[in-house]
Amino acid sequence: MQVLKFGGSSVADATAMSRVLDIVSKAAEKDKVVLVSSAISGATDLLIKASGSSEEERNALLEELKKKHFKIIERLFTGREQFDTKESIEQIHKRLLEARRDDYQAFGELFSTTILAKKLAYEGLDTLWIDSVDLIRCKMGSVDKEYSYKRIREVVESHPEIRVFVAPGFIAGDENAQICTLGRGGSDYSAALYAAALGANTLQIWTDVPGIMTTNPKEVKKAQTISRLSYQAAFCLASHGAKVLYAPTVAPAQEAGIDIQILNSLDPKQKGSVICDYPAREEGEWIGIAKRVCGDTAELALVADGKIAQQSIEDVRMRLNKRDISQLEFRDEGNYLLLKVPVSQALDALATLHYFCFEKDDYRKVYLAGKGAVGSALLKIIAESDANIDICAISAHECEDEAFFRKMMEEASPNSIFVDCTDSESIWKWYVPVLEAGINIVSSNRRALSVPYAEYAAMKRSARLSRRFLRYETTVGTALPVLFSIATSAASSDEILSIEAVVSCTLNFILTSELPFAQALKKAQEIGLTEKDPSQDLLGRDATRKLLILAREAGVKLEEKDIEIEPVEEDKVRSNQRFVASLVKDDSSALGYKASIRMKEIDETHPARSLKGTENMIIIRSTYQPSPLIIQGAGEGAMMAASRVLNDILR
Repeated sequence: MQVLKFGGSSVADATAMSRVLDIVSKAAEKDKVVLVSSAISGATDLLIKASGSSEEERNALLEELKKKHFKIIERLFTGREQFDTKESIEQIHKRLLEARRDDYQAFGELFSTTILAKKLAYEGLDTLWIDSVDLIRCKMGSVDKEYSYKRIREVVESHPEIRVFVAPGFIAGDENAQICTLGRGGSDYSAALYAAALGANTLQIWTDVPGIMTTNPKEVKKAQTISRLSYQAAFCLASHGAKVLYAPTVAPAQEAGIDIQILNSLDPKQKGSVICDYPAREEGEWIGIAKRVCGDTAELALVADGKIAQQSIEDVRMRLNKRDISQLEFRDEGNYLLLKVPVSQALDALATLHYFCFEKDDYRKVYLAGKGAVGSALLKIIAESDANIDICAISAHECEDEAFFRKMMEEASPNSIFVDCTDSESIWKWYVPVLEAGINIVSSNRRALSVPYAEYAAMKRSARLSRRFLRYETTVGTALPVLFSIATSAASSDEILSIEAVVSCTLNFILTSELPFAQALKKAQEIGLTEKDPSQDLLGRDATRKLLILAREAGVKLEEKDIEIEPVEEDKVRSNQRFVASLVKDDSSALGYKASIRMKEIDETHPARSLKGTENMIIIRSTYQPSPLIIQGAGEGAMMAASRVLNDILR
């Protein structure tokens, strides 16, 4: 048995009804069908208006309603079939004129289902119209399920020859067998009662939207269809204002273990949404947002499937506070948050929540600091690529720019990324506030990641707690996957035994240029390889920063004072040397490692002997690897660095 319910928009006119008839006919080829229908769109409102009108206006409104149904009949039927169907509608219209005004709103479903039943029968399907007033009984305002289920089964089982049963939704009978209703939207509930009574294997709710959406698509254009959700989540959304489903519908289906499908009658091929016994999750994922207005206050229910993690709640609170949503009230209800905001701020709050929770695959919004060689190259690559990246602001300064950061933190969305392509020694002070504001960071600035360990740890902690990423692969080895390799080993308990890093492009250029030292240094300065003060290269400043980053990625809390540095002395340099930054396992050291940077003699068999120009090489030895991991490649180049920065943005 299949139960298919169609809403008012799905039977709004002859064209819509034709689609319904096609859907039902195809379903009937597979199994028996109970077709439950609402009144045509607008009919119930017209009937309610008529019930409170003067006699003259009432007659005019009810005549208008009859003509609407006649118009549908004239398009669906011809000849004798049209005459007979109009006669049936005329009889219902006469009953309506004689009915109590309190009962008017129940007649819309009688009109629509009569037309549907007649058309199905005339098309050759064994069809029977059944009376929901007789079959669904209410006592003291609630459905008597025991009585109703028994009556539904009796009627259906007594007509084994019938292929399609057509039943009006929304209406029922009270203790005195007088007509009553199940509440606006009650046709969904009617369908669930029929499905539960008959043990249906399918319960389909056909409407004019592609399933249950993450929120009202009329208010948020980027609302998405929820493919699958639990009974509990569906009930929460429906009971807090989501109009696609009537909340009481859930209980009968859940009790009977019947999945509810929400489908689009305008496009039957769409998969829609499935409400089912979705497995509970230890940590719930946001599933949708419902909104309803109560006077001057709007209630937003942010619903999850499963219990909400405290961090998720704090993330939402932070995001709304960032948008200056005033008079915000939070209530944690276990699997949903109830937020109360002034009506004037409801749409802003709804859009903010939806973007934060559901628009994860939208354009990445980039705020770029530094328009030097790497920053300019990055802008060029982005402009020439198909990457979904929106450059929201650029700070050309090579130092901290307060106005830039304030702008970013005021307007940034969850997909926002701060990209640091500067060489600033102080910009790192913004990293923690940026992360805490919910903004991701990609950095090529090694000065920012080689700060004292406590500051470095604070950045990493902020990234973890705010659930944002902090990526800086280009700070060592430019485009080489050095930090990723070390971090992977450390994370998998593969203890790092040693790291040898030839990472000073300046010194490697000088040592392999075959020019006298002084001339090679001058040339390196001319082509922009050196620090502004070349003596800093000879003192190992660049290599120090890189070794600090390498060590910390390996889990070693290395400080600059822990590194033994031997500056380069021109008169002691020999051709068989390389400037090597080393981290070696040493149990006698307080950190468990010994760190040094110095000129090191290497023989012909050493991998670094083959390095030329600005190439870098990192040699990693670990417990689980029988042979060292050698990573070698170009260590200098704005386009290479920019390409790696883009990779960090996109991955």
